[in-house]
Amino acid sequence: MNINELTLESKDFPEALRDIPSPPQVLYHAGAPLDVLLTQPRVTIVGSRSVSPYGRQVTTRLAGQLAEQGLVIVSGLALGIDGLAHQAALDAGGLTIAVLPSPLETIVPATHRRLAQTILDQGGALVSEYAAGETPFKQNFIARNRLMAGLGQVLLITEAAEKSGSLHTARFALEQGKTVMAVPGNIGSRGSVGTNHLIKSGATPVTSYIDVLHALGLEPRQATDRAVKGRNAHEQSLLDLLAQGVSDGEELLRRSGLTASAFNQALTMLEISSKVRTLGANHWSTY
Repeated sequence: MNINELTLESKDFPEALRDIPSPPQVLYHAGAPLDVLLTQPRVTIVGSRSVSPYGRQVTTRLAGQLAEQGLVIVSGLALGIDGLAHQAALDAGGLTIAVLPSPLETIVPATHRRLAQTILDQGGALVSEYAAGETPFKQNFIARNRLMAGLGQVLLITEAAEKSGSLHTARFALEQGKTVMAVPGNIGSRGSVGTNHLIKSGATPVTSYIDVLHALGLEPRQATDRAVKGRNAHEQSLLDLLAQGVSDGEELLRRSGLTASAFNQALTMLEISSKVRTLGANHWSTY
């Protein structure tokens, strides 16, 4: 990994971070040049590490759609929402920036080493303010949130519990004069207490990627048609039937020839990966 060191005095230090409260004195960077990535529209997406099926679905859908629209996805490479946002951007063929609470040589969490490498391989970047050999202390995780807020033009929180660390990112974004956006959730879900509270406090509710585009002053552009593929034969058989116009759940089950268990598992995974959606009354469609 080729790591570049930028100081606050460097002419190529990111302007997006130069004027935030408590700017980093040194920034370590690997991957695509930041001055290129930061010329594009950007959204920071964060949320809880403990993610629900709902949080997984909306994060994957929104991050993927925004990446398809040309937005750079900024997040923190953490478990849960962060990792999902990065992966969705990559799956959509988009670009993403990961801000680490550790030196770039020490990927945290270690389980996301492959994800970090894929970000680099697909034209994204890794960023940190910590030098090689430094220990990733607990306070680093909060401190890096100000950098995530700074690198994005708006902040989107897709799922957050009452005391989620992502709420620190919302505070930093507000201090930086950024628009804070949140996805509303079930009022009975603990995982949505934080986002629902943000909306009550004035955050912009997001129910579509178009809401984020409008916050950035952008109009939706026609997404490139991409063939939706299943991960296995069961998923592909359902996608093929949906493409033929079959939408009724019972008809899908009958014509797929799958057992009820296999059918339900395939349909659930397609929904979680934002390849199909429910229309209500046991009718389904692709996105």
